[in-house]
Amino acid sequence: MNDFEKMAPALAAALAARGYETLTPVQQAMLTAEADGADLLVSAQTGSGKTVAFGIAIAPTLLRGEANLGEAGLPLALVIAPTRELALQVRRELEWLYAGAGARIGSCVGGMDMRKERRALEQGAHIVVGTPGRLRDHITRGSLDISQLRAVVLDEADEMLDLGFREDLEFILAAAPAERRTLMFSATVPKPIALLAKRFQKDARRITATSEGQQHGDIEYQLVLVAPPDRENAIINTLLYVDAQNTIVFCHTREAVKHLASRLANRGFSVVALSGELSQAERTNALQSMRDGRARVCVATDVAARGIDLPNLDLVIHADMPTNPDTLLHRSGRTGRAGRKGTCALIVPHHRRGAAARVLKLAKLEATTIAAPTSADIEARNRQRILEDPALSEAPNEEELAFVRELMEAHSAEHIAAAYLRQQLALRPAPEELADTPIAAFTQRDRNAGNFERDDRPSERFDNGVWFRVSVGRKHRAEPRWLLPMICKAGHITKREVGAIKIHEAESLVEIVTEKAEAFAAAIKKGGVIEKGVSITRVEGAPPADEPTRTGWNANKKGKFKPKAARPASAPGEGPKRIKTKPRWKNGKRP
Repeated sequence: MNDFEKMAPALAAALAARGYETLTPVQQAMLTAEADGADLLVSAQTGSGKTVAFGIAIAPTLLRGEANLGEAGLPLALVIAPTRELALQVRRELEWLYAGAGARIGSCVGGMDMRKERRALEQGAHIVVGTPGRLRDHITRGSLDISQLRAVVLDEADEMLDLGFREDLEFILAAAPAERRTLMFSATVPKPIALLAKRFQKDARRITATSEGQQHGDIEYQLVLVAPPDRENAIINTLLYVDAQNTIVFCHTREAVKHLASRLANRGFSVVALSGELSQAERTNALQSMRDGRARVCVATDVAARGIDLPNLDLVIHADMPTNPDTLLHRSGRTGRAGRKGTCALIVPHHRRGAAARVLKLAKLEATTIAAPTSADIEARNRQRILEDPALSEAPNEEELAFVRELMEAHSAEHIAAAYLRQQLALRPAPEELADTPIAAFTQRDRNAGNFERDDRPSERFDNGVWFRVSVGRKHRAEPRWLLPMICKAGHITKREVGAIKIHEAESLVEIVTEKAEAFAAAIKKGGVIEKGVSITRVEGAPPADEPTRTGWNANKKGKFKPKAARPASAPGEGPKRIKTKPRWKNGKRP
């Protein structure tokens, strides 16, 4: 007996019509005897087919041996999702999965017209999908009666708790009938999820569909190291080189999304933006543009894109580096879903490569370190795509043949091919020029340690280092801890290429390794302005001698640090003598 024979005939027919040949591990787990009729706590990675999985799991509870669900009345199942997009996506999935069972599916999500939702609920629904806050509102107002529920599903339960929906979830679960099935699906099972399961589930069966050591096995991770000013150019070149059917680009903030989407649109990409400031209608239109092919690139924030599933999403680009492994895994999980292959590219400035490596290590992922595609790489790839275009292998039909002969008589084959080549190249945006900064190879020890910034350079590399003068010193409160990152970012170098840093009263001196000095000088450009009010210039000849002063740091009453006044150096025993005074006493006590 195969997997399809174990499920309800209506669902098996829907899966076969959809092109399913095999089920994913989490979907297969729903058909085992262990899961039959029980409360479930399921952990499975993003993109593993969880929506179809819980649709299969609750089918026997809803159908009870019947071929279809019959006339719609009060809801039999409630599915709770963390975001509007995910809830609407779940509804679409369940609509085709339960079409043969005659299911009517309603939705209750924030941002939609509540009056329309109320009217739809009055007409009856077998399954209701919604977000926690809106579902609670309907229950409180009496427009959603959940007294006949047979099953409740919490999708992305960990995300709902992270987004602050604990009280809403507890209210809904407490209001649901006691004799029901409760299924919780979560990428991870932290302590809050375990406590929620213990409180609202009965003898829940724990199912883990994937092992922690094999997360995102269908995703190829690439660490793209770039000079800091080339970050956006590297994103453009990566889009052109991969030429994926659909791509999502993640940024940290709404402003970053708006800026990058505008830049890509100006460069000729069909792009949409997805952020929290958009209305629900605008977000829906943006996602629909990706689904129907009107747009191929979506620039989004983390929260706005949480849980969405775009078809043929082959590439995920992290324009802003994720700050923790959970964010990295959740972003990357938009591709490589349900057995499809995908690529995830992290665009990382040179000086941030250590932080990127640590996040990858915490996420238990390995990434291939590459340079951003150059103009030559993209041009070669474009020519390869043109040569392999399937349209060139198709013979002309009868209607086209007459005009083809007319073209051949009027123009030579070389002229026609050249015109076709120019036309194809004109359809693609031009690549960007990147700074010529070679990437240092990572050592195996650094990969294991997750730290690419360890200062283990041989001292002889700096015997003849080149010195540069920075226009800030002690009186400007200059310190190595903020000078060093600023210098690395401005000169497109890493800590390994920086030697000694000498801070004087009005300026500072920085030593750059000889083989990087020319590239560093070119990177800071003429004028040497690396930040507002800070300039850097090359020191010709030997650097000035160190200042013969002794200084220290002292705290004032407000807790701010200020340099002590410098005093001339003196030989031991020649400094000013300290005058000892007896403490003044008052009535036998210290004043």
